[in-house]
Amino acid sequence: MSAETLEFQAEARQLLQLMVHSIYSNKDIFLRELISNSSDALDKLRLATLRDGVEADTSDLHIRITVDKEARTLTVADNGIGMTRDEVVSLIGTIAKSGTAEMLRQLKESGDAKELIGQFGVGFYSTFMVADRVTLVSRKAGTDDPGTRWESGGEGTYTIEEVADAPAGTSVTVHLRPADEEDALFDYADEWKIKGIVKKFSDFIAFPIRFGDGDEPINSMKALWARPRSDVKDEEYHEFYRHISHDWTDPLEIINMKAEGTFEYEALLFIPSRAPHDLFQRDGQRGLQLYVKRVFIMDDSRELMPDYLRFVKGVVDAADLSLNISREILQQDRHIQMIRRRLVKKVLSTIKDLQASQPEKYATLWREFGRAIKEGLLAEPDNHRAILDVASFSSTHGADPTTLADYVARMKEGQEEIYFLTGESRSQVENSPHMEAFQAQGYEVLLLTDPVDEIWVEAVPSYDEKKFQSIARGNVDLPAKAEEPPTEGFDPLLGFLKGALEEQVKEVRLSHRLTTSAACLVSDTDDITPTLEKMYRAMGQEVPHVKRILELNPAHPLVTGLRTAHESRPEDAALTETAELLYGTALLAEGGDLDDPARFAKLLADRLSKTL
Repeated sequence: MSAETLEFQAEARQLLQLMVHSIYSNKDIFLRELISNSSDALDKLRLATLRDGVEADTSDLHIRITVDKEARTLTVADNGIGMTRDEVVSLIGTIAKSGTAEMLRQLKESGDAKELIGQFGVGFYSTFMVADRVTLVSRKAGTDDPGTRWESGGEGTYTIEEVADAPAGTSVTVHLRPADEEDALFDYADEWKIKGIVKKFSDFIAFPIRFGDGDEPINSMKALWARPRSDVKDEEYHEFYRHISHDWTDPLEIINMKAEGTFEYEALLFIPSRAPHDLFQRDGQRGLQLYVKRVFIMDDSRELMPDYLRFVKGVVDAADLSLNISREILQQDRHIQMIRRRLVKKVLSTIKDLQASQPEKYATLWREFGRAIKEGLLAEPDNHRAILDVASFSSTHGADPTTLADYVARMKEGQEEIYFLTGESRSQVENSPHMEAFQAQGYEVLLLTDPVDEIWVEAVPSYDEKKFQSIARGNVDLPAKAEEPPTEGFDPLLGFLKGALEEQVKEVRLSHRLTTSAACLVSDTDDITPTLEKMYRAMGQEVPHVKRILELNPAHPLVTGLRTAHESRPEDAALTETAELLYGTALLAEGGDLDDPARFAKLLADRLSKTL
């Protein structure tokens, strides 16, 4: 069959160009990426024979690197799972990853684009940093299908053709560009250079990596999680982290665990230094790698780590599980559940240690992953306290986030509740009318601006026996009362406003929480908040519209003037328009959306014109 020429997907083409023009200064990593892909292929073949009944020889799974100095080629070959023609096209010709467009936007805007490539699992493209042409030959193991040859020069197209006699597995031949040490383009046909790269980046790979015709591996194949922490250099851990996470940055923290006794397991976990692009995507990659007695079982075992800690990467090696354990069995296995509980406890205690002893690291962790961690307040009631202990929140106390323990320690005498206000941004919340009395009297308020904050405050009643209290909900009475203005004579106005605004509000009353604004809107104690109502609708859930309470500041000139006007001319139609404007300004002040912005703008313009 003759070769067929196909075009790369647009996103793949852009990535190739980034690689061809070498965005990454350390070009050695192309070999790490190829070895990592081969290691994955070997793991997949062993799994396929264990679990799916694929018939293949797994007695000598290995990776072989060969070089041809005269032809200036380097080949990385494995006898792993291999690929069909369609898999070659879909895995290499396209990037079937959600978020690709967003990634490319970041690549264009970022001053450090190299940091983003690895997150998207496209390490194969790194070969074009050192090659002017790349040839891949692959055949699916356990089938009678012919092999496939793929070749490209890294431009807009690639060729693909059938190969009759290809061995099972995959080989990638890199046609090397001339060495250029000024551009960090070394001689990758040099044996010592190759062995040095393998030792640095891939020493821990569980399969033998052989060079040339030799049978002796050039890597140690020692599982890092089985070695004492004192015997492993941080750089070795970092390279292993990059191998399992496809992140090109160093991890923020390394966690070692070893359990002995009735059920033995070892774990090596990593907290990344930044959030992956798919952290909040439903189909995002998550879960730990599961091994049994050093044999790889699966690479995304979600049963080992709850979803709110989905950013944690790592390996768990259990001694007493079956090699052909399935996902269904994992979900029910009591040993897995026990491991999960211990891993969660260890991760949360590690975060707490960072909070206490390495505040800069903790600040990075919370900035990147705090929003995800707070999801645990909905998912795991047993860990409410541990999660709240490691959480931090913006507050009116200062620019830096505060812990709940520090908030409670600063509470004023007589204060029994932890005050908070939710909203879309810090500036919106800080400038809310609801804040006025609290700021005037020096009460600290937590400023909660993540979408999850709207939900977890409903699920978590208290911290240290101090109840969480929204300052935009219910009839909040501050322990220290400011001097109250006279409130007599407002009942007729309140009744009028309730009638005029009956479609919008359930009640109109005088307020204790306002000092400078004329009015604000308050949710009743047991009603859902407007933001929560909006979130439910965005998720396709039908929820009834909840009317709120309009509170008036009895000392504000607008309110006292409105009272006087209502007393003297209760039938004046203009007062109804003023009521609409009063309600609309209260809604806008908290960041709400007007039902009829055009009508509000016309009323306001008409009223302003009469003042000129």
